Amino acid sequence: MTTDTTADTTADTTTYTARPIPPAVLRQLRALDDAGRPMVPVTDGEGGAPLRCCLRRSEAGERIALVSYAPLRRWAAQTGADPGAYDEQGPVFIHAEECAGPGDGSAHPFTNAHRAVRRYSADGRILGGRLVERPEEFRAAFHDAFDDPDVALVHVRAVEYGCFLYEVRRD
Repeated sequence: MTTDTTADTTADTTTYTARPIPPAVLRQLRALDDAGRPMVPVTDGEGGAPLRCCLRRSEAGERIALVSYAPLRRWAAQTGADPGAYDEQGPVFIHAEECAGPGDGSAHPFTNAHRAVRRYSADGRILGGRLVERPEEFRAAFHDAFDDPDVALVHVRAVEYGCFLYEVRRD
């Protein structure tokens, strides 16, 4: 299996951990997704789907599902924020059954294409974003985001579809 990860290797000791969808949320999404639809599992015939449960690409033959997920809404429910019109939901791939989750968290997944690093305030408002074009730019994008004290978390999103890939929060 080929993965597309980039380790943080600069002298700065700050870590920026890619956070998958939490296991309790995955259990809910496997029953009803954030659009109120039941999960429809499929056998992945090709592989390569970006799985948000374990932060790796699927392999051919794995059972996966495409579900609707509202990451900012779920974060806001935990923190008391009100993202208002910034709340959005979109499609994410997950394993159809419980999986082991991500590895050691020392790398950032899905860095093989242009990504948007979108910044959010503690009240759930978008504070801006940054286009990341190369894997080695992720660490600087997170560092720049969290240098702003108003940034509470960032979402990494696919540029071509806008899909949520994972989030990073302040340590």
